[in-house]
Amino acid sequence: MSGDDSITLTQRAYRTVTPGSKMHPNASMDSIGWAIFLGLVVLMLPLLPFIAIVYTLSKLFGYLAAQRGTDTEP
Repeated sequence: MSGDDSITLTQRAYRTVTPGSKMHPNASMDSIGWAIFLGLVVLMLPLLPFIAIVYTLSKLFGYLAAQRGTDTEP
């Protein structure tokens, strides 16, 4: 084997050429994330009334089915 057999597996796994770095804020990626989030909000906002209507109708039909005793949920 090699000459550094006394090095444990953990020490061998972390051997690298570059030094370790500390955590630091990344303002440019933060702004990109906010831009993507706001873009999705702008795209989804027009769909919100349709989602609310579908949700309300599904709850209404579920309530009516439970009143008639024909509820199909297990």
